Amino acid sequence: MADKPVNYFQITPEIATSGQPNETQIHEIAEEGYDVVVNLAMHDSDNALPNEGSLVASLGMNYVNIPVPFEEPESTHLKQFVGIMQAFEGSRVWVHCAVNARVSAFMYQYLTLVKKLPEDQATTPLLTKWRPKMDAAWREFLQIKAEEID
Repeated sequence: MADKPVNYFQITPEIATSGQPNETQIHEIAEEGYDVVVNLAMHDSDNALPNEGSLVASLGMNYVNIPVPFEEPESTHLKQFVGIMQAFEGSRVWVHCAVNARVSAFMYQYLTLVKKLPEDQATTPLLTKWRPKMDAAWREFLQIKAEEID
């Protein structure tokens, strides 16, 4: 993909993360062999594609939207996300939100709590930059423990 979406990061061989891809980039995601697109952004987020679900499905991929309000991420959102990631275990998954902030926090939690990866392998460059400036809601989100999402 020549023109990657904003804040693109390949976090594992099977999982890519980014901000909102445009229609051309969604076509390229399909061409690169991704099976699933997971969107954590709200329907009215900046640059949201109103037809994203139907576009993704028309390209033969699965589409899942878990709308996470940026001001109020909750353990229930994380539990739902973990369930989706486990359901698509072994698939190539592209996870995005508006700018990859939400996704970076969700992937960190999933990879450390569920996949038991060390922090350095679960941290995106965007999460590293964002952590010192995070508000209380996101700092609290990163404190969610495995037993809260089982």
